[in-house]
Amino acid sequence: MEVVNNLTLADKVLMKFQEDIVSGDVAPGTKISESALATKYGVSRGPLREAISRLESRGLIERAPNVGARVVSLSHQELIELYQIRESLESLACRLAAENMSADEVLELKALLLKHEQDEDFKDGTSYYKQQGDLDFHYCIIYGSKNKKLIHLLCEELYHLILMYRHQFSNLSSHPQQALTHHQRIVEAIEDGDGELAEILMRRHIQQSRKVVEAYFAQLKTQDH
Repeated sequence: MEVVNNLTLADKVLMKFQEDIVSGDVAPGTKISESALATKYGVSRGPLREAISRLESRGLIERAPNVGARVVSLSHQELIELYQIRESLESLACRLAAENMSADEVLELKALLLKHEQDEDFKDGTSYYKQQGDLDFHYCIIYGSKNKKLIHLLCEELYHLILMYRHQFSNLSSHPQQALTHHQRIVEAIEDGDGELAEILMRRHIQQSRKVVEAYFAQLKTQDH
């Protein structure tokens, strides 16, 4: 496999295709056409197939009999179950972060929120800051838990699927300032070492997102009737 700047071609295709899926540029349910994608990303079938296989392991691509590979599209029930997992595991991570994060790590969290506050879309009231990994508040909290099993489950197995749906439904909530306020209160609880409060605040924060999604599906159901 050819390596460019320490990344293989498969790595580069993976990153770009994953970004397109998570951002919604490639919509949920889209059938995978290897020839079209090879042309789009300017690579041969070999590295493309490796990238597709890795995206399948991350839960972003699924294979169905007589259909082939396609971008995952969760049902209403599956999506609510994903939020229920987030409520339980991310709130636990938040409690552990309050117990385990150093003063310097808390300062980094505060600096991250200041960065979010300066984002142009946030200032316009359009949406909350949308970045991955170390620039993602939830991701940093999970790593702050110092619990390797939680980190593996939430930042490796489920992270990109969660991120995909966070992006998809972010435009349903018109209150980015409220999201920032929630994050600031969570950081305050972590800084105080109050794990119980941090856990409660994170659970409420994610529950609110779940309720927005539930309301959206309820409205769709009403329209269908």
